[in-house]
Amino acid sequence: MRYRIIVIGGGPGGYVAAIRAAQLGARVALVEKEELGGTCLNRGCIPTKVLAAAADMLAGIKRAGEFGISTGAVEVDMAALMERKRQVVGRLVSGIQFLLKKNKVELVRGTAVLTSPRTVKVILSDGAEQELEAENIILATGSGPALIKSLGYDGRQVITSDEALNLTSVPERLLIVGGGVVGCEFASIMAALGSRVTLVEMMPSILPGADLEVSRYLQGIFKRQGITVRTGTTIKAVRKEAGGVMAELDGGEEIAADLVLISVGRVLNTGGLGLAEAGVALGQRGEVLVNERMETSVPGIYAVGDITGKIQLAHVASAQGLVAVHNIMGENREMDYRVVPSCIFTRPEVGMVGLTTEQARAQGYEVKTAKFPMMASGKAQAMGETEGFVKMVADARTGFLLGVHIVGPHASDLVAEAAVALEMNMSAEQLARVIHAHPTLAETIMEAAEGIHGLSIHA
Repeated sequence: MRYRIIVIGGGPGGYVAAIRAAQLGARVALVEKEELGGTCLNRGCIPTKVLAAAADMLAGIKRAGEFGISTGAVEVDMAALMERKRQVVGRLVSGIQFLLKKNKVELVRGTAVLTSPRTVKVILSDGAEQELEAENIILATGSGPALIKSLGYDGRQVITSDEALNLTSVPERLLIVGGGVVGCEFASIMAALGSRVTLVEMMPSILPGADLEVSRYLQGIFKRQGITVRTGTTIKAVRKEAGGVMAELDGGEEIAADLVLISVGRVLNTGGLGLAEAGVALGQRGEVLVNERMETSVPGIYAVGDITGKIQLAHVASAQGLVAVHNIMGENREMDYRVVPSCIFTRPEVGMVGLTTEQARAQGYEVKTAKFPMMASGKAQAMGETEGFVKMVADARTGFLLGVHIVGPHASDLVAEAAVALEMNMSAEQLARVIHAHPTLAETIMEAAEGIHGLSIHA
């Protein structure tokens, strides 16, 4: 059967590409061997946000007395929480199925292997084989959790985020290996649910890619929340004992835990696809090499999402999928990674876009920064959520914005305005002139922009 486009992988890069291609008039097949939505929907973004929402709710209930509200004893029902997660994920998966059907995308359930630059063999769930032919192929197979075999991963006592999203009880003692985004989110969630969390990170600070001021601030908040953070530290070995796990640190110290969560990055799902046979070039890390048009080394084959080795975020995968499709359909589009917002769903949240202070200086900018504290926001005070700040990074010579970094309530929402400002090449003065509604958290963006010129009213 011949198609204009075959998409391999039904995650946020693949299904978005398939739907857009169908909207533009192409005959499309989408091949997926597991659940639609990929890691993000089934084992990443969405289920962790369900747990984060529960953690926020629990923290809010415990503080209800500050708002004049009396509550009784509060406890966590993990079974009910996991059932809610299942329902949320299920509704969204069903929504994708509906959208594919509505747009007449043919969904093929099975494992895809390239047999040539234009043909795909699909091993169906029942073991049968089906051959598909297309003018163009989009690879969107994503990534999976990286494992450190020496730490004894078994999916029970030593787990990854996949298993952490299906826990039946809250571990009394949780050791998290890796202080990146996933590690920090789980540290925040599980601490709120009642775990005694120890977070071990080999780099000098948690969130190594974030603005240093943000990572240090969040580390301080973690300490106040009862989370033990050990930076500049590695784990040499893990041994399983009756009733728990013992981890040996590089300095000889030992940490006892009931559960060890490995959170040290992702591995790319490029194996077994027949890429070498089709002539698709890979990089040193196994990533599929692509240009700005998302084209691989083989004409007619495109790649999007984590397997490209670019920025491993769901919204980047979706944007890449759209670029690939529009190029296939005769337009001329290129990916631009300069303005990519990212969010970390800790308590409080982190939102960031553009250059960090350190990156801006490394690129030769004369940097000027300004911070506005959430403590000075009337809305944050009313909400009782005053931890955090908005930090602006600007070019001291021109006043143009280079980056915005937010720690605080709804930082994941606030960063969208900052992304628009950077995309439109706005200066701090231009952003500050925009009238912001009062009382809102968004006013903190305006005040931080004013601060670049020393004109913040409420700081």
